Amino acid sequence: QRHTSTRVRRLLEYCIAFIASVTFGLNTRRVESNKENMFATAASRLGRSVLRPSATQRFAAAASSSGSTSRMFMSSQTFDLSGSFELHNLESGPESSVECSKEEMLDMFELMYTMRRMEITCDNEYKAKNIRGFCHLYDGQEAVATGIQNAFEQGDSWITSYRCHCVALARGGTVSKVVGELFGNIDGYSKGKGGSMHMYNKEHNFYGGAGIVGAQVPLGAGLAFANKYKAKPGEPMNVAIACYGDGAANQGQIWESANMCNLWNLPMIFCIENNRYGMGTSIERHSSISDYYQMGNAIPGLRIDGMNVLAVREGMRFAKEYCGAGNGPMYIEMMTYRYHGHSMSDPGTTYRNREEIAFTRSTRDPLEFIKKCLTESEFATPEEIKEMEKKIRKEVQAEVLKAKESTRPPLEELPKHIYAANLETLEQEYPPFIRMPDFEKSLDFSK
Repeated sequence: QRHTSTRVRRLLEYCIAFIASVTFGLNTRRVESNKENMFATAASRLGRSVLRPSATQRFAAAASSSGSTSRMFMSSQTFDLSGSFELHNLESGPESSVECSKEEMLDMFELMYTMRRMEITCDNEYKAKNIRGFCHLYDGQEAVATGIQNAFEQGDSWITSYRCHCVALARGGTVSKVVGELFGNIDGYSKGKGGSMHMYNKEHNFYGGAGIVGAQVPLGAGLAFANKYKAKPGEPMNVAIACYGDGAANQGQIWESANMCNLWNLPMIFCIENNRYGMGTSIERHSSISDYYQMGNAIPGLRIDGMNVLAVREGMRFAKEYCGAGNGPMYIEMMTYRYHGHSMSDPGTTYRNREEIAFTRSTRDPLEFIKKCLTESEFATPEEIKEMEKKIRKEVQAEVLKAKESTRPPLEELPKHIYAANLETLEQEYPPFIRMPDFEKSLDFSK
């Protein structure tokens, strides 16, 4: 009877897959099934325990005379990461469980919730016409930037796409400087001259914010080359990471960069933030290869559940250790999702329906996942989390008001940071003449 029921179940599975492929034109390859399994695993975590008892907990439980030990007194907990990773050209990968302390988890939650509130605020300010031009929001993808930041050191180099607000915040920024740049004010990240897509923090080795699709990847290869060049013999190298979307993944400049990095064994991480839509086109329609972590061919790859901040942190720790040890580059694919459209000019509902967005929010939201971790581990109660959220909302509002108090850069600021007469003293060299739309207001530096 057991064998008969197994055959019946398999027959039903084949029938369902066939009907789906005929009716909806779905790809029923095994690799597509793997991706859905990862999504299903992530979704199920919001409905089941994410805790795994650690050795310390088991010992404490055994030693307790009452037979139970309050987790409130545990400094850390072990969390289950099974199903969060897929490997390519790797004999081993990240561990299937991870230990995380209360302080670490609260810090990650605080950063992620600040990102979420900042991006929602940017949405409102854009609709109020206080922010103009391009504006690409990151809400839904917060676990990616937060996990990378918690795995990296300040000496590691980071460059990303124009969806850069939250990476700038994670890499030593403040809400007032990020939002101030969006307002075009002098106290913004790039003194009001960069806008949404161009933010930098050299002190923290954050190099932008690149406005051209995929253009950050060759620059990232250059950063990896510099890190290898400057590395001390016998010591781990700092790594470089270039983050880009699935829509850029098939560009020629990325293939060329990957080839060079592999030939020269550079400590480079190619990080594809796969939010499933390249602008308004699904991955099934814009790429013949949708397993982006395998696109490096001979280069090892790792697919990570990008909605699980703990999985991102552990996966990136693994990648950093691998690349920093002189093993060459690695491809990383973050399975994530954006709630807004590609940019503020895109409603985001013409190529996907509202039900899909709502379903992802309810089953895979990165903030809901970390809140579940906090409560199940008894690191924080639901009431304490609400108080934290209330406090962060007030802080974001105060930072936005601070950004609004700043002013637009003066006209004299326009020709600065184009030519440098001295990189050490940051002495400026000005072009001889800058023609303004109103010729009478043109700037003449030749006199």
